[in-house]
Amino acid sequence: MRFVNDEISSKEYTEFLENHERCNFQQSIEWGRVKTDWKKEIVLAEDNEGKIIGSICVLIRKIPIFGNLMYSSRGPVCDIHNEDVLKQLTEGIIKLGKKYNSFVYRMEPDIKKDDLEFRKIIEMLDYRVKDDAKDFRDEIQPRFVFRLDLKGKTEEEVMASFHQKTRYNIRLATKKGVIVKEAGKEEMKAFHDIMVETGKRDDFIIRSLEYFERMYDEMAPKHMKLLMAYYEDKPISGIIPIMYGNKTWYLYGASSNAHRNLMPNYLLQWEMIKQAIKAGHDMYDFRGVSGIVDESHPQYGLYRFKKGFGAEFTEFIGEVYMPFNPLRYKLYKISEKAFRKFRAFKRKLFEKKDK
Repeated sequence: MRFVNDEISSKEYTEFLENHERCNFQQSIEWGRVKTDWKKEIVLAEDNEGKIIGSICVLIRKIPIFGNLMYSSRGPVCDIHNEDVLKQLTEGIIKLGKKYNSFVYRMEPDIKKDDLEFRKIIEMLDYRVKDDAKDFRDEIQPRFVFRLDLKGKTEEEVMASFHQKTRYNIRLATKKGVIVKEAGKEEMKAFHDIMVETGKRDDFIIRSLEYFERMYDEMAPKHMKLLMAYYEDKPISGIIPIMYGNKTWYLYGASSNAHRNLMPNYLLQWEMIKQAIKAGHDMYDFRGVSGIVDESHPQYGLYRFKKGFGAEFTEFIGEVYMPFNPLRYKLYKISEKAFRKFRAFKRKLFEKKDK
């Protein structure tokens, strides 16, 4: 086990990550630079010859009162059933816990809930599993996603797998004059304005324009695009996809209240899926949906939209964690839950005042 600590090991790690079948952009050095309010450490597992055989990127953040929290999003990147590799990575995580006097380590791996072999190994290594989250806001990363298998498929085959209504809406957008273009950083302000509009409509918090511009600086053009849909030369919708290794992720989407009947979001998704196919990617990840599949749920429309593209509804294992100080972590969880409730109440209160 060792850590990434210089330019040579950074390049070695990036090459390993980009070529691994379990590659995830949230484990990348570039993504770590986007997260400026977190420190970053990368743990490497190695074979007898010093070759990297596993990795995990750990973000560290100071939480007032409680101390340092360590977090990994969508790691580890390795053979997830190799006990020796997971043991090496855990040894590194424990060392970091001592170095930063952390009260907990949390990770949200993109490993399916029914992977009992992985669960057995991590529980043997003294991790605990929280797998009862259902709603979007219960965890940092979505536990329920839709993933579209693209491996070895043509555009025609993928299109044929879509729901009939989805194919109709894609064609409708084109017929009505919606045009999709790849935009540059100068169009990020227009995208963000539409994102703010979307957040108010669908009740979710929006990141700052500066955050999106920093993401563009760190990830584009190799790993990020901004696609905008226009109608009569005016932007009405947009998406931010991330391309890393063998996958494409639909990271952010925004749509104006105007011209939603033109179905620009369907055309945007199809254009990005076509680019993923052209790039030879194995998967298009639509990212999060609620785990409550009920037509009365406020997020059911998003579930239906993503399901229409023929993607697989996937449930991940949830939060895997190791409390270094169980009492502090328990108190932190109580405060975290209270803060989320207060934030939701505050947001609704301001919305009432604005009306």
